[in-house]
Amino acid sequence: MKLALDIVKKNSKIKEFIHQTEIYLDSLGFTDHGFRHVNIASDRAKSISKKIGMNAHEQELAGIAAYCHDMGNFLGREQHHYWAALLFSQVFLNEADNPNDVSTIAQAIVSHDKDDLKIVNKVTAVLILADKSDVHRSRVKNVRGTNFKKDIHDRVNYAIIDNDLIVDPKSKFIILRLKLDTKFSAPLEYFEIFTERMTFCRLAANYLGYKFSLEINKFKLL
Repeated sequence: MKLALDIVKKNSKIKEFIHQTEIYLDSLGFTDHGFRHVNIASDRAKSISKKIGMNAHEQELAGIAAYCHDMGNFLGREQHHYWAALLFSQVFLNEADNPNDVSTIAQAIVSHDKDDLKIVNKVTAVLILADKSDVHRSRVKNVRGTNFKKDIHDRVNYAIIDNDLIVDPKSKFIILRLKLDTKFSAPLEYFEIFTERMTFCRLAANYLGYKFSLEINKFKLL
């Protein structure tokens, strides 16, 4: 079987892993890590990889990695990247025609959440950018919950009302352009919780031969 994103999306086991992750992280009060997030990350990964000139096969691998990257969370948040890679391998290693495709996707999944792990291929770098750039109010699930005002992650995500990741091959810049509603959060709070993620995005962009830039409310911050 040749691995393809539509095949992965239709797989009943993959669907169940993502569904269980959504249930588990909802119970912990996390922002969305279910089908909304993985579909956005997957679409964004395919878009990024196409714009930087990766071939069609690599684009497909990036989309698959992004779709499956968080599905191990229901087995434990701290090691979810390892669990997701192992689950993916268990489902597809004996089915895929090319074992290198499985190992490339598994490695990308493992490396998407830890900046102490080495980026060794473009699929990994694209996944990091697609995942870490997804900040938006639609990720917040407990807007009416009692802890909404106290939870900085919820408030910052909810404050982002527009999110655009721009890839400019001519200038060699990847720009995350955000519109933030200051009634809910201040730009400084964004940095309080997302500095590590933005640094990780910069490393990923650099691996692809690009520079990474962050703009909030038309102000360039990185």
